[in-house]
Amino acid sequence: MFDKRLIKNFDYILLLAVLLLVAIGVFGIGAAKRLPTEGGNSIIDAIKSFNLRHVKLQLIWLALGLALLMAVISFDYNTLGDYSYFFYWVVIGLLIVVEVAGKARGQAQRWIAIGPFTLQPPEFAKLAVILTGAKILSKGEDEEKKGEKGFREYALAIGAFTLPFVFVILNDFGTAAVLMVIMFGMLFAAGINYKWIFSFVGVGGIIAPIMWLKVFTEEQKHRVLVFLNPGLDPMGKGYNVIQSIMTIGSGRLKGKSLLIGNTLSQLDYLPEPHTDFIYSVIVESLGFIGGFTIIMLYAVVIIRSIQIARRAKDVFGQLLVIGVVCMQVAHIFENMGMTMGIMPVSGIPLPFLSYGGSFMWTNMIALGLVLNVGMRRQKIQF
Repeated sequence: MFDKRLIKNFDYILLLAVLLLVAIGVFGIGAAKRLPTEGGNSIIDAIKSFNLRHVKLQLIWLALGLALLMAVISFDYNTLGDYSYFFYWVVIGLLIVVEVAGKARGQAQRWIAIGPFTLQPPEFAKLAVILTGAKILSKGEDEEKKGEKGFREYALAIGAFTLPFVFVILNDFGTAAVLMVIMFGMLFAAGINYKWIFSFVGVGGIIAPIMWLKVFTEEQKHRVLVFLNPGLDPMGKGYNVIQSIMTIGSGRLKGKSLLIGNTLSQLDYLPEPHTDFIYSVIVESLGFIGGFTIIMLYAVVIIRSIQIARRAKDVFGQLLVIGVVCMQVAHIFENMGMTMGIMPVSGIPLPFLSYGGSFMWTNMIALGLVLNVGMRRQKIQF
């Protein structure tokens, strides 16, 4: 259980950076769901025009997420690793339920309905592959078995990554891409032979045309083509990207005042402005300064996490943190790139900013794992 002496290793800067991102995200969610107005006489009047339902729900998700974070750091991460396989198969079971009886929104089937709320198992699949992959790849790394890790461990790890990937890619190409980034990042960190990596890339090059012809839906193909040239469908699939770029550009240096009514985000120029395109909404409101601040806060999160990985007391801890970093980097790069037209639109949300319970909980649990490894980077002497 948690020992008070571990508190000296707690990374308060990392947690503060995350909480600042969450605060900006709550503001962005309120601004994204703001009702169209002609402006206001004061900031208070403008804030009153926010649709607070989503803000309140996000704060509830945050409170539950912080509770999960506290639960995660209360146990040694090696103890949590002992239950990684159990957690993995529970998530696989949930992915099967999604495939059989999941709830669809738009072109994606990612949710399980639980009363008035929905659960998104593909989000937890990221945690499952990080925990299980780290557990498998850290085998043979203790002093007595150093160097014994070989083809078996790598094959098992790849298998652990592949099974949820197969379920997810059927309905959620964006999350499948994140799983791929996590897999290659953790394999690279585990010291896999470069020849194997090149072999995987080669196999991927062979499989890619087959997937394009036989697996990708027309919707997914169209998204890729429109990403390469949004002008192909400016009033259809390219519309979102074009409007997002316009929204970001309209923020200029300092952003639009909340006293200005009928902004682009208010007038529904953006789809899912509180989730997928929240970065566009925030930059429109806070300008380049706000957008750059978000990037700097993410840089703090990534750099502090990498420092924790370097100081970890064992390989399992290192791989856990590397997996979390790969997940966060994939989300940040894809989401921000999507809003600026340099990445395809894939429905990938932005960590700690975008609205959503499952996504918030996944990120808070992942943050808890990183803090856990940092807190226990030294063996506590009793």
